[in-house]
Amino acid sequence: MQASIKDRKKLSVCMLASGSKGNAIYISDGTTSLLVDAGLSGVEIERRLQAHELDPHGIDAMIVSHEHADHIRGVGILSRRFGLPVYLSEKTGREASLTIGKVKDMRSFSCGQPFSVNTLDIHPFSTTHDAEDPAGFSIACNGRKIGIATDLGIATSMVKQHLKGCDLLILEANHDPEMLMNGPYPWPLKQRIKGRTGHLSNQASGALLSELKHNKLQHVILAHLSETNNTPAKALQEVGPVLDGCRARIHVAAQNLCGEMFIIK
Repeated sequence: MQASIKDRKKLSVCMLASGSKGNAIYISDGTTSLLVDAGLSGVEIERRLQAHELDPHGIDAMIVSHEHADHIRGVGILSRRFGLPVYLSEKTGREASLTIGKVKDMRSFSCGQPFSVNTLDIHPFSTTHDAEDPAGFSIACNGRKIGIATDLGIATSMVKQHLKGCDLLILEANHDPEMLMNGPYPWPLKQRIKGRTGHLSNQASGALLSELKHNKLQHVILAHLSETNNTPAKALQEVGPVLDGCRARIHVAAQNLCGEMFIIK
């Protein structure tokens, strides 16, 4: 079911999927509902929404972070099936056009320029990832704020600035450096992953969180974990202690399972 009357205007967040095989995040304030990325098939995203009794017809828009397939696979079909507008940057739109296909209502944003979808305020910001124009997002409503940064080579000062003061943070913890270097990936791919335009390690995620934590932070969700080069236990072992003395709870988003629904009060 959609958010109840008592939860209206309280931001709800659910990680529908997170990882190299597909990413999608559901966000709602009870009035406006969004999908941030749709990297699974349309059918699978519908199935995961239904796991929380969420009606896809109640979604107002999709927002796309970048053009990699694990973030856009289901965008086109969901947009056409449910008449959803798609927000993405012009450069991302050009790169994603073949995968997404024809979409009736495509709307452009620019990193650094905030926009609104009904009652939700979205502020896209540039990230260092090997895509054409990758974006992270902060999404706010009624004094509550969510930060999303799941494909980062490095955490720049701009990224840190936009993620300050969040009630819920979705942060990349992609790989354990030792597992990556000792693992089966070819050397060029290892270099890409650990480079400035690749993905954030557990240690780098912990360092970023140490700068972002504050007394009102409620939840931290570690996202985009590699199934080959990381484990939930390793990510939690590395990042979890950063929150010692902080009331925030830490969680790990899964690739194959829809996560729980978090209500930010």
